[in-house]
Amino acid sequence: MVAQQTSRLWSVVRVSSGNFLEMYDFMVFGYYAEAIGRTFFPTKNHFISLMSALMTFGAGFLMRPLGAIVLGAYADRHGRRAGLLLTLTLMSVGILSIACVPGYATIGVLAPLLVVAGRLLQGFSAGMELGGVSVYLAEIATPGHKGFYVSWQSGSQQIAVMVAALVGVILSGSLSTDQMNAWGWRVPLLLGCAIVPLLFVLRRSLPETAAFSARTHRPSGAEIRHSLLSNWRIVLVGTLLVAMTTVSFYTITAYTPTFGALLHLPARDSLLVTLCVGASNLFWLPVMGALSDRIGRRPPLLVCTVLMLVTAYPVMHWLADAPSFARLLTTQLWLSCLYGSYNGAMVVTLTEIMPAAVRTSGFALAYSLATAVFGGFTPAICRALTQLTGNAAIPGAWLALAAACGLVATLIATVPGRAGHAEGPKT
Repeated sequence: MVAQQTSRLWSVVRVSSGNFLEMYDFMVFGYYAEAIGRTFFPTKNHFISLMSALMTFGAGFLMRPLGAIVLGAYADRHGRRAGLLLTLTLMSVGILSIACVPGYATIGVLAPLLVVAGRLLQGFSAGMELGGVSVYLAEIATPGHKGFYVSWQSGSQQIAVMVAALVGVILSGSLSTDQMNAWGWRVPLLLGCAIVPLLFVLRRSLPETAAFSARTHRPSGAEIRHSLLSNWRIVLVGTLLVAMTTVSFYTITAYTPTFGALLHLPARDSLLVTLCVGASNLFWLPVMGALSDRIGRRPPLLVCTVLMLVTAYPVMHWLADAPSFARLLTTQLWLSCLYGSYNGAMVVTLTEIMPAAVRTSGFALAYSLATAVFGGFTPAICRALTQLTGNAAIPGAWLALAAACGLVATLIATVPGRAGHAEGPKT
């Protein structure tokens, strides 16, 4: 029994390792958007350079739905392990291209083109990565603990948030602003490249899930596409479920350094807050995932969406009214509590409402559509809305809109007896 538990725990670590790299790279790009904007999109207007970098950050998410369909179908036909190895390969090429491309001053317009291409490749691979990891964890989970197991998909992302923020704190204390803008921002990306060989070793040793191996029919690409079209309502509900997750996550992580600069707070303070947010997320995700195994998915989903809907803008307004490290930390930790508590139950819900034959591709498509439509452009949307309205608290309205989407989807997805509804608590 102990040996089985150890083996299953080791599988969780191995399958989540690539997810760590994907989110680590996304966070580094978001944290250093200003420096990346100056390097690859230099203009006389600082706002335009920053928005160009933030739009490039979001561009990768546009490729996620395509990656979800193509790579998700590959995983549903050839296996969870094969799909996860393929996404890690594509992800590694993407991070290498961004870390090593010379700036605009050296190779001209080719520089931003290569960076955008790298982001698109990363987005394509990420389209299946989250779905592949979540489905793998759901299929190896012990009875009655699926929520806890699947929560570690998001848990590995929080470790990436913390590591990226910690590296940023160390660099900001060691390098000057000019050094960070010139080359220091590349250091975290190169560190990510350095661990790629280790991640390949970890993932290559993954066993295929018993649930997939037991399936006698492996659907063709045409069958998977037909099934996705037939289940478009479930995919749409799943997309709305993920909306609150992806908007809140990128607001409290990738947008925090930009938000802190807008509030005239030191970069080091913003990165410290982001580090604390990652730790808070890492606490709430497994706790609430495990709680949803006991009380069902519906209660935490309903409570968190309602609380986000009614509190997001007021707490943002309270922060913008008198910006300080303490207020930024308090605001982001409150939003982190809502995000982590919601997502701990949401991700496993998404695996449960998808038909088994297209579980990876269906999950990946719903998640990818949400990040493409809502989450990926959240830093750019928040900054643009602030610029247009002159209201630094306006990201709270964007969060409230996402929460409304999550609330509607929860009411649909968790109705007992409805086809594709989420499972209740296990006894």
